[in-house]
Amino acid sequence: MSDTPFGFGLPPEEPDDGDGKKKDQQSGGGQGPADPFGFGAAGAGGPGADNPFAAMFGSMNPTDLGAAFQQLGQMLSYEGGPVNWDMAKQIARQTVAQGTPDGTKDASVGPSERKAVQEAVRLADLWLDDATALPSGAGSALAWSRAEWVEATLPAWQELVDPVAERVGNAMGDVLPEEMQAMAGPLIGMMRSMGGAMFGTQIGQAVGVLAGEVVGSTDVGLPLGPAGKAALLPVNIEAFGKDLGVAQDEVRLYLALREAAHQRLFAHVPWLRSHLFGAVEGYARGIKVDTAKLEDVVGQFDPQNPEQLQEALQQGMFQPEDTPEQKAALARLETALALVEGWVDAVVHTAAKPRLTSADALRETLRRRRASGGPAEQTFATLIGLELRPRRLRDASRLWASLTDARGVDGRDGLWAHPDMLPTATDLDDPDGFVHREQLDFSELDRMLGEAAGKPDLRKKEGGEASADGTDTPRGDGKDQGEGDGEE
Repeated sequence: MSDTPFGFGLPPEEPDDGDGKKKDQQSGGGQGPADPFGFGAAGAGGPGADNPFAAMFGSMNPTDLGAAFQQLGQMLSYEGGPVNWDMAKQIARQTVAQGTPDGTKDASVGPSERKAVQEAVRLADLWLDDATALPSGAGSALAWSRAEWVEATLPAWQELVDPVAERVGNAMGDVLPEEMQAMAGPLIGMMRSMGGAMFGTQIGQAVGVLAGEVVGSTDVGLPLGPAGKAALLPVNIEAFGKDLGVAQDEVRLYLALREAAHQRLFAHVPWLRSHLFGAVEGYARGIKVDTAKLEDVVGQFDPQNPEQLQEALQQGMFQPEDTPEQKAALARLETALALVEGWVDAVVHTAAKPRLTSADALRETLRRRRASGGPAEQTFATLIGLELRPRRLRDASRLWASLTDARGVDGRDGLWAHPDMLPTATDLDDPDGFVHREQLDFSELDRMLGEAAGKPDLRKKEGGEASADGTDTPRGDGKDQGEGDGEE
């Protein structure tokens, strides 16, 4: 993560003039053209030694200085939501343009790369037809540059981050005593604008760094891109497979299988997206702001030192509430992420194992990659108090594989019909118990809904028994779905 605020970076030093002096210091006392507005030279023990604006602006040329003040004006004049998303996009694009630490630069996607991605996704969909009962969910296959990934996924990040940022914005006003809030109205407004800019800056940097790591639109287990569009990033796929000793075509095809499997799941399980995003929002509602740290920031706030708010955000101001509700929300979210990633892992392995010699190696590489996360994911953990990682991916993958063996592909994928049919965190501890447990029969609910809509009960015509009150008598031994829950 960059230590320079708001994406401002210090320009490179001017070369020596031959006497060991910098060319921009020849004007003497630090008050000449190279020292605008009377800021002393940063770090030199002069008047501006402790002034962050000196560090930011002291050695900038007029063009850079104008751009810097333009950004500062944009920050202070922002009156939108809790996050300045215009700034977030700008910073993300700047971060992408700088390239990754290994020196890989972003580049426009060429026709041959687009064709390779389209063919990989098309072949992946054919292979997945034998591995899952869910039909194709990719209406189109796209090859994105990193910049295109930023543009396409920002709306999803906004949905994820805004609830937490809103809590911080409200907390900024709440930390002041009520009698002071009226007098400090302009200051609070400015702080909220700056808070929105700080969030925008940090989110922008994180999204920009993440754009250099992801290989598709579903890498974090959430549908970040437009619905029905399978997307891969050729430049990142090449970097990902560089040191694996696996043919590039196999790497691309395996990653296309994962992207296409995610697309099937999100396209044909209509409640899943809102379930995942709702779980994130539910967890965010239980996050409390560290008011002691925020009070300290507000009490020492200096309009000439906006770095304070950025540093506070970088250090993290969020603490999960230690309540049963918050623990349950976290368990729901972690389980949901694990179930999605575990299902994709199991289905892709079934499709790839007989066809790709490197299937096992690529599977293990992706598992470790998702388990460890990257620097950008850690940034999001700091900013929103949450790590979007499937901690129990291996447990979930084993459970889905066991379900396939016991019930077949249709029986396994049929569990996605309703959220109440999915395994719970407890079931991940005892997969065999879940696999062999009698499942809730939703046909009775379907019959009642059909009667409410005026449709006949076909089962009665086929000889189904009815009780005295007109409802069908359920067949079987009468065991309740919940029977046995909690047994070790």
